[in-house]
Amino acid sequence: MKLIDLSHILTENITVYPDTLAPKFEVSNTVEKNGFTEIKMTMASHTGTHIDAPCHIIQDAKSIDQFPIDKFYGKAIVIPCQDKIEITLEYLQTYEDRIAQVDFILFITGWQYKWNTKDYFSDSPIPTIEAAKWLTKFKLKGIGIDSFSVDKIVSAESVTSENLPNHHILLGKEILLIESLTNLDKLPDRVFSFQCLPLNIENADGSPVRAIAMINE
Repeated sequence: MKLIDLSHILTENITVYPDTLAPKFEVSNTVEKNGFTEIKMTMASHTGTHIDAPCHIIQDAKSIDQFPIDKFYGKAIVIPCQDKIEITLEYLQTYEDRIAQVDFILFITGWQYKWNTKDYFSDSPIPTIEAAKWLTKFKLKGIGIDSFSVDKIVSAESVTSENLPNHHILLGKEILLIESLTNLDKLPDRVFSFQCLPLNIENADGSPVRAIAMINE
């Protein structure tokens, strides 16, 4: 079995959502001074490659810790969208049979190559509202993407329910969102195993994840 890491490394200089907290990693103890090394980490729950829980957007909805562990593991396919302006219902319908067989779909938009540049916040291909609603008819555990969001990017200070329609549609059906994935170009054009295990934090609206694809060779 071949393992493919689909997560960006966490550093203090990574891309963060506009007007949100940048991560900070401080060495609080060292072997030389304290007999052990320890790093103090300060970061938001949606830092780097991360997962969105329904309560991230929807009042009184489920948090990460309220889902069973198997919610974060299953069969997946990758759907290429690099040449798309938007991800339409008509395009997704060409994958209908394959979508029906998996737990996760991962959209590769090409934005993984823009990571740590200002262009990462330009408009990536995202599902149309019609396409997002259609995806809720499947028994999907989650949808992943190599860009920052399945909705248009707006400043954190400007977020409303109206400008995050796909979040509301998908998280409203408890379809988790895994954002800022990478290395999706290394995935095969067939079903593979996928996991996106979050930190087990009480009442978490999201969490950084170590997303991994497992390919049978």
